[in-house]
Amino acid sequence: MGADGRAHVRLARPTGDLAAAERFWTGGLGLSVLFRKEGLLMVGWPDAGWHLELVAAGEGIVPAPTPEDLLVVYLGEEVPEELVARCESHGGTRVAAHNPYWDTWGVTLRDPDGYRLVLSTRDWG
Repeated sequence: MGADGRAHVRLARPTGDLAAAERFWTGGLGLSVLFRKEGLLMVGWPDAGWHLELVAAGEGIVPAPTPEDLLVVYLGEEVPEELVARCESHGGTRVAAHNPYWDTWGVTLRDPDGYRLVLSTRDWG
């Protein structure tokens, strides 16, 4: 198999606080812990073709997100306010999107490290 639509994707990011990141991504968004070891946490939905790797920052590596470092989840429906509230209660902050497109088509939250999660009302495809 070559690189195509069936390939699994891992997004890796440094985090300044692994416990805070875990609270946001698991308790807030609802991802599962797929793998854990000292300084490393992989989260995702078990049946998804992607997962997020969170690595404890150190040795000159620190989170450096920009307003366009987005992880977009296409819900295909209105964004449930309960989901937004849960993300906020687990360390997220609702913010205006850098690109107004995302304010039209979803809700943008900033995780504890400053990376942005967009919960989109759109479908993918």
